[in-house]
Amino acid sequence: MLRVIWELEPGALGFLDLRRRMGNCSSSMLSDRLQQLQSAGLTRKNGPRGAYELTTEGALLAEALQPLWDWSEQWTPTGDGNGRIPWRPAR
Repeated sequence: MLRVIWELEPGALGFLDLRRRMGNCSSSMLSDRLQQLQSAGLTRKNGPRGAYELTTEGALLAEALQPLWDWSEQWTPTGDGNGRIPWRPAR
């Protein structure tokens, strides 16, 4: 679930774009996570194309998680030689 929040933090994404950003995870897993996050009031499906986005509460959670993501950069081996966490896209 944290990965979905991370990917939606910069802005709304359609289901397929979100799935691609998550390494082509299974559609059923992503659908389940999105439903759980919607039920918790952290995401919503919006717009004519059905893009997913964080709610105000979801954005507050992403902001609160930023120190954890920053800390993880110090402790996660990168493997790509560029100082990036493999699952975390460049910002």
